Amino acid sequence: MESQNINQEDEKIIENRELSIFEALIPVIALVLMLAVNVYLYGDNSLGGSNQFVLLLGAAVAGIVGSFNGVSYKKMVEEVAQNIKSTTGAILILLMVGALAGTWLLSGIIPTMIYYGLDLLNPSIFLTACVIICAVISISTGSSWTTSATVGIALIGIAGALDISAGMTAGAVLSGAYFGDKLSPLSDTTNLAPAMAGTDLFTHIKYMTYTTVPTILVTLFVFMFIGFTIDSAGDVDVSEYQAAIDATFNTSAWLFLVPIIVIAMIVKKVSPLIALLLGTLLAGVFALIFQNHIVYENGLKYQITEIQDEFKSYVEWDNTSSNNFQNPGTYTLQPVEDSDVVLSEPVVFNLPSGGENDSFTTNKTVTILKDDVELGTLELSAVPTGYAATAYFAIMNAITVSTSVDPITNNTKIKDKLTGLFEGKGMESMLGTIWLIVCAMVFGGVMDAIGALARISRALLHLFDSVFGLFASTVVSCLAINVTASDQYLALVVPGKMYAKAYKDKGLAPENLSRTLEDSGTVTSVLIPWNTCGAYQSSTLGVDVKDYFVYAIFNWLSPFMTLLFAAFRIKIRQLTGKQPTLDTIGED
Repeated sequence: MESQNINQEDEKIIENRELSIFEALIPVIALVLMLAVNVYLYGDNSLGGSNQFVLLLGAAVAGIVGSFNGVSYKKMVEEVAQNIKSTTGAILILLMVGALAGTWLLSGIIPTMIYYGLDLLNPSIFLTACVIICAVISISTGSSWTTSATVGIALIGIAGALDISAGMTAGAVLSGAYFGDKLSPLSDTTNLAPAMAGTDLFTHIKYMTYTTVPTILVTLFVFMFIGFTIDSAGDVDVSEYQAAIDATFNTSAWLFLVPIIVIAMIVKKVSPLIALLLGTLLAGVFALIFQNHIVYENGLKYQITEIQDEFKSYVEWDNTSSNNFQNPGTYTLQPVEDSDVVLSEPVVFNLPSGGENDSFTTNKTVTILKDDVELGTLELSAVPTGYAATAYFAIMNAITVSTSVDPITNNTKIKDKLTGLFEGKGMESMLGTIWLIVCAMVFGGVMDAIGALARISRALLHLFDSVFGLFASTVVSCLAINVTASDQYLALVVPGKMYAKAYKDKGLAPENLSRTLEDSGTVTSVLIPWNTCGAYQSSTLGVDVKDYFVYAIFNWLSPFMTLLFAAFRIKIRQLTGKQPTLDTIGED
């Protein structure tokens, strides 16, 4: 798929004067130490920009090492430029992912999936249902964090009513949430891993199913066994949640048509950019068909009569925007400072949102006086935008910026839980991940330019001379960075750049690396209490990591599954045209 493919020639690691292994590792060690300190100080906020800057500092350390190695500044910058160029497809995919998530909320696709998913709950298979529901929602939203912070919290509450262990329930929630996160094209980590390894998004997802599907099947079997062996009490009542969803959105099975079309296009190997773009546009059309009230609520604006030129030096609106369309809110006409004029009566426009009144119109007439002398009269009105403009604003906002829909329910507890789920991402939400990718490419580019990655790759090949050894070292590296740097993104970025050449030299296709990164980097982050993911999930679900660790079966089983596949040469794909050896030969 051209839109996501990363040119392997662009990723060729540069050879310079031989560095010692110590010199090559100096930037890596410095980066890990700086990241560990930064994450410790910033916690969950470290992705707001500080981690990105630390990557640049790591690049600076690598640049210093390179300067002692005789590498020119120009050469480093050229390699950085090539690295960033190679991620163009991934960046475009991420932007479209944000757009898709926003329109799928506005159209009611994601809420409808949740609505029908809740029907799966049954006391006898509660834990299994938790895995399935969270998997469906996480695949739909691309976010394990959103899944656990919304439906996950609700399921923990339901478990309490059934006297089912909160630790068991949290483990089931996280198993399903991270399964969906791994396989969803909307997930930032699912986009980041193939970008680092040098493959495309949907090849990565397809290849990842080989290890992920058996792991989730084992997880489901274990939870089914646990579910039939524990005692539970009470009834599962999700009717209030479904009532709130149904009152807020028009839920319909027809809405499943959009994800079905997108999935069909992916199966047919249509370019991911085209598939995501079509999914975004179709969701916009379905929003107009099924969610007109939400379109009005999110897109309605007003046109306020412009003040005549001769009066602009005397009066002004207090908060109008620079364009011709104003958001719902309160607008007050007031005298310009030091103009010495007064108004014959106050002029205040209280403009309601579309959800309250989509046909509201108001008119005001006011006389402008100065020293008791009438300067003139203004005829003012505020008229709501027509349907076409309102629809355009609603859909375009869902595509580009974060949007939200207020759940309709009198139950404040349910409203609080659903509010976080009824939020669309928009392309704006992907800028942080794109920022991280760019900074990671700067670090990787400088490491390429100074020959550090070449030296590390050769050392790895000597240390781990077999295919299994290379897979095992990747798993250990991802776990080590999750523990030391405390961030799942960096557990993908650093090993991804560092091991790409080693896999290529072994004749292994890059999807082997991207799959291993996800199997060991993405999912294990939640098992470490001081990792950003572990800290977030623990505080969100109200369950300590030590209490859900054993029951997060999918998360800790995934690294073992990928090693099992490597040990028995199952689905170890070769590079096209690469002659396999006894060490590298696999099933593919």
